[in-house]
Amino acid sequence: MISAAADLARRLARDAEAVCRHYLSKGRRSGRYWIVGDVQNTPGRSLYVRLSGPDYGPGAAGHWTDAATAEYGDLLDVIRFNRDLRSLREAMDEARSFLALPRPTPPVHRNQPTPSTTGSSEAARRLFHAGRPVPGTLAETYLRARGITGRLDWPALRFHPSVYYRTDHDAPLELWPALLSAVTTLDGTISGLQRTWLDRDRPAKALIADPRRAMGYLLGNGVRFGTVYDIAAAGEGIETMLALKSVLPSLPMIAGLSANHLAALELPPALRRLYVARDNDAAGLNAAERLHERHHGIDVRELVPVHGDFNLDLCRLRAADLRARIADQLVLSDQERFLSDARRPDAQP
Repeated sequence: MISAAADLARRLARDAEAVCRHYLSKGRRSGRYWIVGDVQNTPGRSLYVRLSGPDYGPGAAGHWTDAATAEYGDLLDVIRFNRDLRSLREAMDEARSFLALPRPTPPVHRNQPTPSTTGSSEAARRLFHAGRPVPGTLAETYLRARGITGRLDWPALRFHPSVYYRTDHDAPLELWPALLSAVTTLDGTISGLQRTWLDRDRPAKALIADPRRAMGYLLGNGVRFGTVYDIAAAGEGIETMLALKSVLPSLPMIAGLSANHLAALELPPALRRLYVARDNDAAGLNAAERLHERHHGIDVRELVPVHGDFNLDLCRLRAADLRARIADQLVLSDQERFLSDARRPDAQP
């Protein structure tokens, strides 16, 4: 399904202006971009959709960025968020309807593997597997400097000492060390990857224009810390969820990587309760509200930080104080279950 979704996104990008005029009708064209307020078609100027460019990579046609929230995606994401569709399959059906394409026939199995394309899910898998565990690397130094004290040997995290970076499509390639975060589907398949480029000389993100970028397919998927059974927490950033893991080590968690992708997160059918560790801003509130609306059979509750997000809380508050603030927002039975070993940073979910 992932490769079919990528193909649909490319087809939409070839006629990006028509897609924008249909789904983002309250915007307008400005040079090479379509400008509108957000993916819900609110009037405004914060969301930019690139109308022309290459098929893949930075600067590709159909890619969009919301300057107000730092969210980004492709035109298939626009369709799903704009129509508030519950699954990737529904978004693909809507896209096929717009493009006047027939429903897909059963796939034909080929003997020869196809080469991966830059930015594809296969490229994401190859880059991730080329990395090494985080402990003892620059990635550990960076995360510890962010106040994160919990375990870092998660299967979803790796470090690579030299990952390509390009400011834009025409700029020269650079090499920077990077924290790699694997985005996976519900069955554990790697569908995408977030790269956080790191400074070589200090425990911080690299001093480049865009030190955090994703590749592959993100919609509905997330970076997972622990196996989810009946109860889990989900939020936006890697650092945010690792900060929560530092004070609630046995609660399984998922990072959606942005507010829009958090709102579209697919949840396991056995999940009974989800804590939304939202950022303390309008986008975070909207993501929590959309999860409430999408998952009526799940008890969706919010965890609200004191500052902008829980990583800031961990840096500015004592860990014990943050744990106490979070405890007040948990169901009583979950307090007993997840706080009993919360003082052990190496606790396993």
